Amino acid sequence: MSVVSNNEESKFIDVRANRRLALKESAWVRQFDCTSLRPLIICRGPIRKEAMDVFEDMGLEDYGILLSEKDSITYPNALSPELRAIKSADAVHRVPDYTGANKEERVERIRQIINIANDNNYNAIFAGYGFMAEDEEMVAAMEAAGLNFIGPCSRTVHSAGLKDEAKRTALKVGVSVTPGIDNATALTLLAKYPDAEALKQLAAQKKLDVDSDLLSDPSIELAEKADHVLAAGYDAGIDLYTVEELQEQIRLAVIDMNRQYPNNRIRLKAIGGGGGKGQRILAAPSSFDGSEEEKLEAAASSAPELVLEVLNEVKATGIGDNKNVLVELNIESTRHQEIQVVGNGDWCITMGARDCSLQMHEQKLLEVSSTQESIAASVKIAKLDFANGAGHEEAVATLEKDLETLEAMEEEAARFGAAVGLDSVSTFECIVDGGSHFFMEMNTRIQVEHRVSELCYALKFTNPENDADYFTVDSLVELMVLLACHSSKLPKPERYVRQPASVEARLNATNEALQPHAGGLIEWWSPPLPGEIRDDQGISQHNPDTDSFVKYKLAGAYDSNIALLLTCGDDRLDSYERLSEIVRKTRLSGADLNTNLEFHYGLVNWFIGNGIQARPTTKFIVPYLTAVGLLKQAANAIDLDDALDKVMRHEMKALGVEGEAARSYQQVVERKRSLIQRPLRILFDKPHVMAGWLSFHKADFEFESGVALKANPLQLLEDLYHFLNMDQSQGRAAQYSIWDHDAAILEQGIAFYRDLENRLPASSLSSLGKAELDELIQGPAPSGIDNEMWLSVRASHLGFQAGLGLLKLLPFIAMKTEFFDLYVKPDLSISIPDKLFDEALQKETQKVLVPPPVASSNEILASTGGMFYPREAPGADAYVKQGDHFEAGQVLYIVEVMKMFNKVVAEFSGTIDEVLVEEDGKIIAKGQPIFNITPDEKPVEESDTERQLRIETATNAFIDSLA
Repeated sequence: MSVVSNNEESKFIDVRANRRLALKESAWVRQFDCTSLRPLIICRGPIRKEAMDVFEDMGLEDYGILLSEKDSITYPNALSPELRAIKSADAVHRVPDYTGANKEERVERIRQIINIANDNNYNAIFAGYGFMAEDEEMVAAMEAAGLNFIGPCSRTVHSAGLKDEAKRTALKVGVSVTPGIDNATALTLLAKYPDAEALKQLAAQKKLDVDSDLLSDPSIELAEKADHVLAAGYDAGIDLYTVEELQEQIRLAVIDMNRQYPNNRIRLKAIGGGGGKGQRILAAPSSFDGSEEEKLEAAASSAPELVLEVLNEVKATGIGDNKNVLVELNIESTRHQEIQVVGNGDWCITMGARDCSLQMHEQKLLEVSSTQESIAASVKIAKLDFANGAGHEEAVATLEKDLETLEAMEEEAARFGAAVGLDSVSTFECIVDGGSHFFMEMNTRIQVEHRVSELCYALKFTNPENDADYFTVDSLVELMVLLACHSSKLPKPERYVRQPASVEARLNATNEALQPHAGGLIEWWSPPLPGEIRDDQGISQHNPDTDSFVKYKLAGAYDSNIALLLTCGDDRLDSYERLSEIVRKTRLSGADLNTNLEFHYGLVNWFIGNGIQARPTTKFIVPYLTAVGLLKQAANAIDLDDALDKVMRHEMKALGVEGEAARSYQQVVERKRSLIQRPLRILFDKPHVMAGWLSFHKADFEFESGVALKANPLQLLEDLYHFLNMDQSQGRAAQYSIWDHDAAILEQGIAFYRDLENRLPASSLSSLGKAELDELIQGPAPSGIDNEMWLSVRASHLGFQAGLGLLKLLPFIAMKTEFFDLYVKPDLSISIPDKLFDEALQKETQKVLVPPPVASSNEILASTGGMFYPREAPGADAYVKQGDHFEAGQVLYIVEVMKMFNKVVAEFSGTIDEVLVEEDGKIIAKGQPIFNITPDEKPVEESDTERQLRIETATNAFIDSLA
């Protein structure tokens, strides 16, 4: 928060440096002091550490934190690094977990938290962006206990937080909504009690607190009356319908929707879900065979099972739980946009949008700012490019439509926020399909990616009686505190631009296929770079006494997020380039440690190379991941030693090098073997990085007649070492840097071409491709250089270029896998080859990226660690038991890894001989045997001879492309 008083109209005072002094400057500003607050922080992860920092900046030093024992119980030594910043152990309070496993445990946890607050004199609660932050029951209980909840009030949470209520409110205030059914539970109840009289009798029989006049009022729709009866049932803690009845009602609803939209999939969404939890998608009828009715039945057949899955995932299967599930049309080609909304109950204001389309498993990966000012600037640039022949009219039209859509979404978000009485910070989520947009839900909590918005905008609060007396707020957490303390007194602010663009990468504990990977140990993390914001809950904080990194074990009890990496820039390209540099220089090392850092490096550079204004949809990441898997598959088929030898022979043949000259040539290549091969081996081992480098250098390749390089190969090699962050540096371990003898050769070569360029009149060697460079140097000596020196230049050029033909392997692999067929079209949409949507290919490339554990033919091993469940729901039969025969594709068990519930299916058919893990909730490790089995057919393994022939064939195909 920065403050400007009436005495300092032109000077901003940084409150983080001297808040109390600033507050003394103006009585009007001073009234918004919040130091009487003593908050208890009941969330975890980066937002907890951020809240701790903001509270201390605001002078709120008497705060406490809630620490879940589940982290340290599930994965020993996963202690919260925030504990290093806590001044007193008395400020740390422990609970078994944050929310409880069922309704009874949730109620107990709420009671326990209230008791902790009362016993320790806390008067406020901060719940961050976890699910507790939008738990209406919890918020209402905190309010009833006299605690100041730092977030939207229970009325807002009820009206906006429950997805069915929010959809109805949106319809009332004229907000676009996704087609679907939001009252499945009411329809289920009406299937049993079909009129108002039957509902009255039910209410009387169950002794429910329902207004009889309301049920008799003819102006109220029957479905709304059913909702009132249901609400009374929830309050009484009883069920008025069974899960089976709800499942059947939703199955019928799916059939009805599929009849209207036979080519669309249907999304099931629990009303209490979010962040990817409690959602499942059913296949479209058009994907099945048979008559129209058979297709409709087949498409809806899995709905009952999926209903149970989503309810289990949000822990809403208990007696008295609201089990409503939304049935929505799945808009297939969508962009996910979020509008940051702030209100005090009287006024409501928006702070731009975030594009969150880059996601997988409903989990966001990369979030990008989108503001009216930045899009307007992009429109101007696009129009100028088009006028100069460097752009496309379609891009201009897309950007102009984006600006129009954003303006409409912000207006609707403010209208909806006002309708639900928003008195804090929330997020209005939309899906954008071409020129249309639909309201999806409102998250009544601060979001993980909130900093993306606060880096772009701040809010200015002005004294209504003195325009020169005002203060600004640039932290949404601080804004939540101000609203919790002084909402009614705060005048409506105006927003102003802080930075034109920002971007956030979620650093997650996932493997190269983006599957959760829990339990790794971070042993070292490079310090944050200038311009980097790293929200990592304090993991990278060094020991204050020894300045050493404190090892941290990644717990898997909650989610896979390790940190949020943010930066900003003058425009989207600048912010992406800054993020690329941050990721390039970031190093994490440890034991059993898997992160998506390399994925982000590749992805960001894909956009830099293909078009930073690209408009990806939520369907982009899986095909992109498949394309990367194909790169890895092709790289696996190449023997780099054999390839370099064959490249050398090919070059000598093309140059006519024989006899003694050939032996000298071979010696030169041999001295350069590690210089050339080492970065290629790293790229072959890191396919995401390979994808990024290929994308960044896309313009440096051409494929008209084989593979050609449009740049000096030596300069490409120099850039490759830089791209891999392997520039020569004193004090860096040899494994992370170019080796000294290789650096000497590379430096000599770069210096040679730099010197040659300085000697050539009006020439730029850096603009010449390999063929043009060869033609120039093989030609006559230019003026100013005698023939003897020119012969020396030719010899040096020959030596420095020797063996560099191996670099063509990279674009060759891209060409062979059609990697560049994934590109940005003139209208800024992305062209995705059909093959990348093939589910069989997607599964195959996932195994290429992350090979499954090696198992004998008579066992099934866990492909990942996590929490094991042998059945679909508590009390249900196990999926398989000893003696059962299973088919390929059949579900064998569920593993919960970092908040995600993953069904594990059989890859082949066989018989269960022995069940080795049976206990619900048991922790399993990657590679642990789960079943002993007898396969129906013995797997056929590739022989050494077959493997060698495959590699030989692939290498020869590359050499043929050089001809």
